[in-house]
Amino acid sequence: MIEVRDLTKRYGDLTAVDHVTFTAQKGEIVGFLGPNGAGKTTTMRIITGFLPASGGTVKVEGFDIFDDSHEVRKRIGYLPENPPIYADMTVTSYLEFVGRIKGIPRASLNEAVDRALQRCGLTEVTRRVVGHLSKGFRQRVGLAQAIIHEPSVLVLDEPTIGLDPRQIRDIRALVRELAGQRTVILSTHILQEVAQICQKVVIINEGRVVVEEQIDKLTAGAPLEEVFMRYISRGRGEEATA
Repeated sequence: MIEVRDLTKRYGDLTAVDHVTFTAQKGEIVGFLGPNGAGKTTTMRIITGFLPASGGTVKVEGFDIFDDSHEVRKRIGYLPENPPIYADMTVTSYLEFVGRIKGIPRASLNEAVDRALQRCGLTEVTRRVVGHLSKGFRQRVGLAQAIIHEPSVLVLDEPTIGLDPRQIRDIRALVRELAGQRTVILSTHILQEVAQICQKVVIINEGRVVVEEQIDKLTAGAPLEEVFMRYISRGRGEEATA
């Protein structure tokens, strides 16, 4: 479970994230939506411990990201928009490297790597150099590094960006499979993706959450694209009503 309360990030006079508050329950896939520059990536970087906040709190399974960052990092798998891969390493050697960084015991490392390879459909490319893989396979490697330590929370930033239709379908199916007992926060510009795999939607605009609702309720009277445009067209500070 993730609890975000009054999260704020300022850069001088610019407030990039303004008292953002939302929750994500265990086993829930939450779509985190907003136009470019809305504060999505900044929020996700704070949640995953890669960026400090100016104010507010983030708790993952009861642990505070600012007070117990080590405990939180053990529980989070993060796939940024540009996966942190080393192009000159083989798939297996890269995942072994990531596993060691994430503190997986030596005795368990091979098993953890094999499990990640199986789950992410990488068994046919284990000895391939990452930089020689297709965009779709590199994205799978990015997912594998995010789950290798069996995190209870996955934070995925644009996981299907730049993929062809078949690759998009495969990654979506993989995200559904990975969810299970995990909490997933999925940031994407593809509204169809959210409609297909998410149970809940959080829309952020100009650094503030304008709606947080279960997707079936949010789209009961209109398609998600129409609902999304309605909320982001409102000016900052206006009351959002469905």
